Amino acid sequence: MGRLLDRVFAVALALSALGFVTIAVLVLAQVAGRMADRVARIVGAQPPGFAIPSLAEIGGFLFVGAVFLGLAGTLRAGGHIRVTLLTRFLPPKPARWLSAGVAALAAGLAGFATWSSGVQAWDSFSFGSVSYGMVKVPLWLPQGAMTLGLALFALALFEAAVVLARGGTPAHQAAEAAQAEEL
Repeated sequence: MGRLLDRVFAVALALSALGFVTIAVLVLAQVAGRMADRVARIVGAQPPGFAIPSLAEIGGFLFVGAVFLGLAGTLRAGGHIRVTLLTRFLPPKPARWLSAGVAALAAGLAGFATWSSGVQAWDSFSFGSVSYGMVKVPLWLPQGAMTLGLALFALALFEAAVVLARGGTPAHQAAEAAQAEEL
């Protein structure tokens, strides 16, 4: 199961990275269009008028999708900030159970957020809700990406809670230990 989850989370991370790259490409294209307009005006030519309609809105949607799709993979890689002040000073067994409880509670909260986001995405799909910009983006698309990211995050947290409860070391703690050794 762990290898399958690793692949799923890696695909989600790749989609997250693709979202950020897409934002960068769109913004660079918009900037290049503005620069072409300025150069054209300086040399007395007709500006090409290249513009990407609804860029801010589309960029925002891509950002939301990228952030949420990256949550689970970032957790597995030890990239989330965790407060370990109490667990560092507890004996190993109570520290593990506290960590398992916190991971289970976080998985529950992420599960609730997934359900809530899913209901919103379904409503947007059912009612055909679209964005207000010049480019009418169906709202269920970014909401669906957000829901998928939250579901994967809940799954990663649940897996961490189970691994901790069974006495193992979850992926995020192993990654954090490896990072600490490199320093």
